[in-house]
Amino acid sequence: MTALTAAHEAVVTRVIEALAGPGARLRDDQRTAVAALVEPGSRVLVVQATGWGKSAVYWCATALHRAAGRGPTLVVSPLLSLMRDQVAAAAKAGLRAATINSSNVGDWSAIEADLAADALDVVLVSPERLANPGFGARVLQHLAGRLGLLVIDEAHAVSDWGHDFRPDYRRVSDVLQQLNPDTPVLATTATANERVTDDVAAQLGQATLVLRGPLARSSLELAVVDRLSPIQRYAWVVDHLPRLAGSGIVYVLTVADAERLAQAVRVVHGDAVAVAAYTGQLDAEVRHRLEDDLQANRVKALIATSALGMGYDKPDLGFVVHVGSPPSPVSYYQQVGRAGRAIDHASVVLLPSPADEGVWEYFATATIPVEAEVQRLLAALEASDGPASVPQLEAETGLRRTKVELYLKQLAVAGVTERVADGWLATGQPWVFDAEHYDGVLAVRRREAAIMRAYTRGERCLMQLLQESLDDPTAAPCGRCSVCRNTLPVPLEPEPRTETVRTVATGLRGTAQRLDPRKMWPGGEFGARGRIPQGLMAEAGRVLVHADAPEWADTLAGAAAGEAAAVHELAHGCVGVLSRWRTDWPARPEVAVALDTGGYPGLAAEVAGHLARVGRLASASVEVAPGPAPDRDLPSDREAAHWRAALSVPEPTELEGRVVLLVVDATRSQWPVTVAAAKLREAGAAMVLPLVVHRQV
Repeated sequence: MTALTAAHEAVVTRVIEALAGPGARLRDDQRTAVAALVEPGSRVLVVQATGWGKSAVYWCATALHRAAGRGPTLVVSPLLSLMRDQVAAAAKAGLRAATINSSNVGDWSAIEADLAADALDVVLVSPERLANPGFGARVLQHLAGRLGLLVIDEAHAVSDWGHDFRPDYRRVSDVLQQLNPDTPVLATTATANERVTDDVAAQLGQATLVLRGPLARSSLELAVVDRLSPIQRYAWVVDHLPRLAGSGIVYVLTVADAERLAQAVRVVHGDAVAVAAYTGQLDAEVRHRLEDDLQANRVKALIATSALGMGYDKPDLGFVVHVGSPPSPVSYYQQVGRAGRAIDHASVVLLPSPADEGVWEYFATATIPVEAEVQRLLAALEASDGPASVPQLEAETGLRRTKVELYLKQLAVAGVTERVADGWLATGQPWVFDAEHYDGVLAVRRREAAIMRAYTRGERCLMQLLQESLDDPTAAPCGRCSVCRNTLPVPLEPEPRTETVRTVATGLRGTAQRLDPRKMWPGGEFGARGRIPQGLMAEAGRVLVHADAPEWADTLAGAAAGEAAAVHELAHGCVGVLSRWRTDWPARPEVAVALDTGGYPGLAAEVAGHLARVGRLASASVEVAPGPAPDRDLPSDREAAHWRAALSVPEPTELEGRVVLLVVDATRSQWPVTVAAAKLREAGAAMVLPLVVHRQV
């Protein structure tokens, strides 16, 4: 390995002091990695704890390559928040950096021009962006033959043994290594066990230098607070946010949870404890603003999904709380590693739930292909006259769009499909379902779920369990966690205040979600496609219970069991929805029409009847033909066709010119609401206002 020369040392010292302050020096493994990356064609994999300084390695290596007259560095990063932080860090190190992603489309041309003119030292892109044929070709054209360094950040995503496998990651690394075989490659991650490390190293090449260090974090104080109901977990967070030091992140498993928990905090604390929901559904500009608010401590916490995960860097982050357990100890370690990077103490708390097991099983199986479905997709591709679009393949195979997209990417990794400008092509390469491999992946994920189960039960030291899950040979009891101490650290309490639970439940029940109508017919087996005519469309509606709302969890369970008290409670809740809705509905309902989709048998009729009595409305029902409910995985065109065949609306004489309140017990896709509204309008209804008791996800 080439040693760093005196000239190298001067460059490295300038960069590391700019990043970490006067007198800062590289750690031994950092120096080893930088020295290796000076050599042409070198391959280095760094597996080190969050906060160790992996990015310092590639900024120093970039500065050395640029000082030697070599080309720019390409950093492949998974998240926008990571890219923004990295651009800022590069500038601090004296490097000119830019990111090309979906949030700055207007800047692409200027950035590509700077790249062509060699005016940039670093370009950061996502693997999905580089996998786009047109975009990838343009960027690679500027870099062909002169790429100075390739960095694959969060490299565990290259491996399908990892917790966050992304097919596009593997495709990008393959393409770039073929294009510039002499370009040094650096892969970095904090969350790779031995199997993932070996897999990533093998993909990089036989001569890959692996630098792996201890993963324990002495600043983290881990704790588990268990045996809380869903609403108690919300209340626990509400009670503890003012007590936890500094600002932090509260992770939840769904978008709905992020929005509801943020609302719960506001219900109790108002503006005194500033929080905001952070999810992948927000515009990039809003996410950037929220990230900056947390950095500047303008908010106490972001209530976030995993969209705020890898790459977000706030050195003084004081706490991380999880409402619900991630499916893997590796992904959990990744998220808790956001805390305590530059402070002596940070609180890390897990609030598990029995419902987490279902989430774990979903994530364990979500990316495992079904052989018959993949064969159906390949047959459709091979029968296509030219490139096939995703919507076309969805209609022809009957697979949901998300599955079509997943399978196409997985097949592309194996060279069986190819993405071109107009769609997807079959390459003619045969595909063989590797059952043994996928069984192994599934077994690994279920073993990881078992580790999380042991973690939530507090069977032994929490930090030691996390280290062992990452095959850290230095794993040992930490002496700081709630298991080692056999008690929760101050200021944590095992339960929330009863008054907080009551206030949160009441406050959340006082809100209802808007239900925007579907506006397009699905085509395919349904037949009609394109915009739904205005005369057949539902108005904007309301939802009483969205997803797994904790304030209604026990009541929904009671309604599913046919308990009269639970049904009455939901009917009373719907009365409250109507009383708040009436301030902005387009017209007062005149007839309540029940639609029982089978989610909660008899519930729609009971609620509609109650509303009719309270509001002095006429009542009727949409009849549903006997037979099984449609499978939840049906594509839109087939589900809409099912409901069109199954639903029968009242006679026109009952509806002519009247405003209908359509009461629906439950829906996931909204197709029963959309189809029923169209049929009611065809039968003469002047307007249809949907009220869904439970909007499932």
